[in-house]
Amino acid sequence: MYLKLAWRNIWRNKRRTLITLASIAFAVFFASITQSMQLGTYANMISNSVRFYTGYAQIHKSGYWEEKSLDNSFALPENITEVLAGNKSIAGMIPRVESFSLVAYGEKAKAAMLIGIDPMKENELTSLKKRLTKGQYLAGNENSLMMGQGLADYLNVSIGDTLALIGQGYHGINAVGKYHVKGIIETPIAAFNDQAIYLPLATAQFYFGMEDQVTSLAINVDDEAKLERLKAHINNQLGSDEYEVMTWREMMPELVQQIELDYVSGRIILFILYIIIGFGMFGTFLMMAKERTYEFGILVAIGMRRMRLKLLSLLELVMLSFGGVLLGVIISLPILTILHFNPIPISGEYAEVYKKFGIEPVLNFSISPVIFTDQATIILVLSLLLGIYPVWHIHRLRVVEAIRS
Repeated sequence: MYLKLAWRNIWRNKRRTLITLASIAFAVFFASITQSMQLGTYANMISNSVRFYTGYAQIHKSGYWEEKSLDNSFALPENITEVLAGNKSIAGMIPRVESFSLVAYGEKAKAAMLIGIDPMKENELTSLKKRLTKGQYLAGNENSLMMGQGLADYLNVSIGDTLALIGQGYHGINAVGKYHVKGIIETPIAAFNDQAIYLPLATAQFYFGMEDQVTSLAINVDDEAKLERLKAHINNQLGSDEYEVMTWREMMPELVQQIELDYVSGRIILFILYIIIGFGMFGTFLMMAKERTYEFGILVAIGMRRMRLKLLSLLELVMLSFGGVLLGVIISLPILTILHFNPIPISGEYAEVYKKFGIEPVLNFSISPVIFTDQATIILVLSLLLGIYPVWHIHRLRVVEAIRS
């Protein structure tokens, strides 16, 4: 009965109701777009920095992260692969060898970051094959390499050219080799474009003189929410101080801080937006209460309890608020879905800024359910807070004065 009465009361003044619904819907739409863009940007940053390089977690030899030396590499014991292979939370395990060497072609030379990879497994984590701009992807244990576009431009090399690599290998031995350029890639991380060279894992191990050794085992997961539990499980199963397990948040604290800082600034903008919305809603609720003063006086005079009248008035405000939220979600969801699957490319100066921060220059949008539940929660809290005035107005109502008005 109360719901039916509240619904009828809302539509007694259709113009006012439609204006209120439109204002709330617009606010929800704008807030959803803002929050979706924020979360989409964070996902893009994490994808570029985490999925493309570190993985969601890594296993190293103890002390490797503090001193990234080939001497701190380790041979993959069978118990590690058995522990990880049996865990359903793990989507992939990627062994790597990482170090630095001098790369030379003709009269030019430059320090480069050498990464030994299992081509097939690496592609599962980073989709590296899609980053190819020229040539072919590495096939296996071959005497070839892939390199970043920026490094290729600096050395002025092309597909089929031969590069000379000179560096320091395992336990200080000399590392020297010549390798054909099989592919050139372009990544969203500027440092990789300018420095990265990819070799097949066995080729890199032979080059550095570290047979069957790796510097890290990157782990990919399907659900990041289970990451800490996964880390604890791996530590418990390994049961040794010889290895260390680190999540991407521990390996890249600067990225976490950057996201947290930006998230706070975004919340401040949304807070200001909802203050503006709140004033608009309060104006509407104020008019509704004032316009119905005579009606409230008559209802109280004929015997309707004030508590029931307060409940009915509050129910009207909540229904009106959620109607605006629902309309805003209906408008924003299709648009955000289209933008989610079709990110907006960024060009010009802004694209260069994105690349400097190691982010792919595209504007991503998220369709996480939390975007819409947040709006519903905020609007509900606002309507309940603003509903205090109509309730107070009914509580202080003087029947004779209300009827004479």
